[in-house]
Amino acid sequence: MKQVKPNDIMLQTFARILIFIILAFSIYLLLAGHNSPGGGFIGGLMTASAILILYLAFDMKTIRKSIPIDFVKIIGIGLLFASITGVVSMLFGFPYLTQFFDYFHIPLLGEVELTTALPFDLGVYFVVVGSALTIILTIAEDDK
Repeated sequence: MKQVKPNDIMLQTFARILIFIILAFSIYLLLAGHNSPGGGFIGGLMTASAILILYLAFDMKTIRKSIPIDFVKIIGIGLLFASITGVVSMLFGFPYLTQFFDYFHIPLLGEVELTTALPFDLGVYFVVVGSALTIILTIAEDDK
């Protein structure tokens, strides 16, 4: 029996547009997280959902070829970021994960608040993206 591949032109076109909107919102949530609701966890979930939309719209082989990322390594990189952020504060004699911030004038952006919570949130972001996609793709690839 011949298998017919479904024609998902509408889904694929809509997915290409939708992932940019979701990724932009996830980066906004990541960057706004230390002052308002959001942060690495919810930003990571939004990014994982955008990548999962790609996996739903296209087949696994196509997306693995265009996004050749080992998500287990992403988890390790995220843990490294989050851990180093805490250890750096200890090197200066403060408790683990003490947050520091200051305002700086950056030429095209104006006055910007820079904080040590951002690298920690970035580490959480990587851990959440890597673990969510590893779990979901492992379940999806199970052929039993």
